Amino acid sequence: MTVLIVGGSGFLGVELTRQGRSAGLETATTFHLHPGEGAGAWHRLDLRNSANLQEVLDAVSPRAVINASSGGAEWAVTAEGGMRLAQVAAQRGIKLVHVSSDAVFSGRDDLYDETFLPDPVTPYGAAKAAAETAVRLLSAGAVVARTSLIIGHGRSEHERMVHALAAGTRDGALFTDDVRCPVHVGDLAAALWELTLSDAAGVFHLAGPDAVTRHELGTLIAQRDGIDASLLPTGRRADSGLPGGLCVRLDSRVTQNRLAVRLRGAREFLRRQNPDR
Repeated sequence: MTVLIVGGSGFLGVELTRQGRSAGLETATTFHLHPGEGAGAWHRLDLRNSANLQEVLDAVSPRAVINASSGGAEWAVTAEGGMRLAQVAAQRGIKLVHVSSDAVFSGRDDLYDETFLPDPVTPYGAAKAAAETAVRLLSAGAVVARTSLIIGHGRSEHERMVHALAAGTRDGALFTDDVRCPVHVGDLAAALWELTLSDAAGVFHLAGPDAVTRHELGTLIAQRDGIDASLLPTGRRADSGLPGGLCVRLDSRVTQNRLAVRLRGAREFLRRQNPDR
């Protein structure tokens, strides 16, 4: 069984590829601009190009595809590209595991479980919502896996931002009123593999159990890495004028009860004595 990882050179894609190859699974990976590190089958893919997508699927002949690509708020990539992949996967009978985001929610509700429908308030959230809606409509056997802030190994965007803010090499602030449920990249990748290799279908929430503010998250990262947390600038998202929900808490309890993989909370995986960064 060959699994194609779309977005294999990204932060999550690299971990998915590493875990798959470590487990002896047949994997192929795609990249847009630059292939990732390590040996293996790398394929250039532009999700905006239908012919390119067909060529890659012809070359790989995967039984399953994990879409871990990140086109940000670019509609042609994140929304239309996700829709295009869902349509082709359904036509070819390929199982699709589509990685979505808590950005599909507005934050108007206290807690979001798997039954909630998207109500995005940002362009990125709207693009993600459009893609996951297409996936659910086109393939009853597909997986939509919503996640939150992805942390781990010191290489995530959020960890690098904390270091830059503390060093004064980047402008900005960590919001004290912006709440999310971070997940470790290793836990997330393992859970995605579990869903891919099973007969699971439907919507799943893959986030950690700890709801923390961006500033609390930054403080945990700083403490783990021996950085003075008092150097981190603070602010309020409500005062910034930036769009987006303030408190978006994914409830992953139903999904967790179905998984063998345990999704750790940020307060656990960011403990300083934890050697797994």
